[in-house]
Amino acid sequence: MAARRTDGMTGGRVAHATRRLRELGIRLVEAARRGRALPATLAVATAVTTVLSVWLAVQVYEQRAQEQRHQAILAAARQSALNFTSLDYRHYARDSETVLKGSAGDFKEQFAAQTAELTKLVAANKSVSEGQVLEAGITRADENTARVLVVADSKVTNTAAPQGQARTYRLQLDLVLENGRWLTSNVEFVG
Repeated sequence: MAARRTDGMTGGRVAHATRRLRELGIRLVEAARRGRALPATLAVATAVTTVLSVWLAVQVYEQRAQEQRHQAILAAARQSALNFTSLDYRHYARDSETVLKGSAGDFKEQFAAQTAELTKLVAANKSVSEGQVLEAGITRADENTARVLVVADSKVTNTAAPQGQARTYRLQLDLVLENGRWLTSNVEFVG
């Protein structure tokens, strides 16, 4: 959907609509002089009602489309954060592949480049991380990109902490829309 222009086009439309309404008013006055005011008034009222109905329908459609887009963005960000904070050394190859499937761009390349090293590190430490997304909110979004802040908790067990440690993550995820899917293109720890 193209962005709406808010420059001189709006002023031109208003001037055009005002001119058309003035012309209709003149016709109504002439029709009243000839005794045909009621049919002319009904015709104008019908036209105005139709235009307003179409305008309202477009507004409702755009609002629903935006809400659906936001829901899709939040679902993708939550899943990405969950994938990123839930990793298990016993099936790290599968877990890291899940992260990669939901990734794009530089983040995907960086994570893929580090996978072999991370696999060794996670296996040596017998690390298991069980994540849980607590909150997520969109800070900005357009039709093809979005930024989402996510708060996630994770219980991490490893050789150094066999009883487990609770960790809280505050993540900033940048997402891009590719082939109808929202994918994570960048992850930053923000606090």
